[in-house]
Amino acid sequence: MKTSRRSFIQKSAVLLAGTALLSKAAFASFKSDEIVGLQLYSVRDDMKKDPMGTLTQLAKMGYTHVEHANYIDRKFYGFSAKEFKKVLDDLGLKMPSGHTVMGKNHWDAAKKDFTDAWKYTVEDAAYMGQKYVISPWMDESMRKTYDDLMVYLDVFAQCGDLCKKSGMKFGYHNHWAEFTEELNGMKLFDIMMKTLDVNKVVMQLDIGNMYIGGAKALDVISKYPGKFELIHVKDEIASTNAEKWESAILGKGIIPVKEVLDICRKTGGTQVYIIEQEAYQGKAPIACVKEDLEIIKGWGY
Repeated sequence: MKTSRRSFIQKSAVLLAGTALLSKAAFASFKSDEIVGLQLYSVRDDMKKDPMGTLTQLAKMGYTHVEHANYIDRKFYGFSAKEFKKVLDDLGLKMPSGHTVMGKNHWDAAKKDFTDAWKYTVEDAAYMGQKYVISPWMDESMRKTYDDLMVYLDVFAQCGDLCKKSGMKFGYHNHWAEFTEELNGMKLFDIMMKTLDVNKVVMQLDIGNMYIGGAKALDVISKYPGKFELIHVKDEIASTNAEKWESAILGKGIIPVKEVLDICRKTGGTQVYIIEQEAYQGKAPIACVKEDLEIIKGWGY
């Protein structure tokens, strides 16, 4: 959190103390526990072709944290948890969070328990040293009616309990439906925020996706202060393709990204800032994420 600059102490006897306070204020905007990382979906084709080479490039350009988007049959990008942890450790990379969709197939309603597949997801995330297990999507059948949604929000809460046993939290990552769809006269996002206990289930706010859904991050963070431990740092520009908007290099689009980050730092309760870029306007993805990192560092993150 930024601290306000104090007035110069006028008495010369305390000039040195005043200088010390100013130095402290100058650096107070930086929080040592903040994490800046990259969602690896940003370089998905590179990761598919050459995960080792891609991760090496990311480490060399200054990334220290990554967020995965590929966990299939207990493997991260084709590596077992043990293998992938060694890859990251050797490169000096940490993985505080990861995206794995939790679907209806991961919950056994008859047994009122998670399936083995989801238990393995949580187990492997803990082995990797993750702090958050994040589901980046909710199937339409899970939110068809208000009652359906409430059933799965309860499952989310139970997943929060499951993750807590391993020192982690469960999280959900929004797209745009959460801001466009309503049940019982409320936006899905508002239902989720009012129902979920953030001590068990955190919301990873994607500031680009929500814009596509007609919402603005500054408004949402003001409405729910202190509720967003993680965010996806993203910018959006008008698209020449079928979709109206597409992501772009930070600071080049319609979203006031720096202002959003500053509010996240001040009142959002944000600790983890994950850069994501999914469209590249003719540039190489790896070049884009390098520029994204340089920009966010230039902003003081």
